[in-house]
Amino acid sequence: MLGKANNLDVYRIDLSMVVSKYIGETEKNLANIFNRAERQNWILFFDEADALFGKRTQTKDAHDRYANQEISYLLQRIEDYPGLIILATNLKNNMDDAFTRRFQSFIHFQMPDATMRFDLWKNSLPAEMKLDEEVNLRTIAESYELSGGSITNVIRYVSLMAVNRNDFILRKEDFIKGITKEYSKDGKTLP
Repeated sequence: MLGKANNLDVYRIDLSMVVSKYIGETEKNLANIFNRAERQNWILFFDEADALFGKRTQTKDAHDRYANQEISYLLQRIEDYPGLIILATNLKNNMDDAFTRRFQSFIHFQMPDATMRFDLWKNSLPAEMKLDEEVNLRTIAESYELSGGSITNVIRYVSLMAVNRNDFILRKEDFIKGITKEYSKDGKTLP
């Protein structure tokens, strides 16, 4: 939306392609991204940003020193970047305070309410799948508090189960199993 409104490309940073276990490689990868982004006038989007923008640690060994160097390098590049940078995280408290001081705005997205969850469920259903008549999406939306990402994960799970059965029918028991898996990720049990 921001990209379209400003006629700019949004470049999503895939952290798995940036972070390296080899000393100096992460900085080199970041330099390549920032240099290219400056030339192309991109909006940079870091998803799961806490993985890269984590808190610096006390230096106990060479690994800590290099990890802290990566964070310092990233701080410098962000400060010098002339364009827009967007970070997304579910773990804001895990981010280094030096990063949070450099960003002008924070937008907190609330957990979707039952109406929003119903819309997410309904709009996430794959067109080639059929919903079993036992499945009531409104009841599911009202009964289980899930984020949009978790709803997507459940839809993927029930879709895979339907494909494995070769019937392409999304079944209630698969929804319950998928929801249970999502709840367990957060250490919760079904209500």
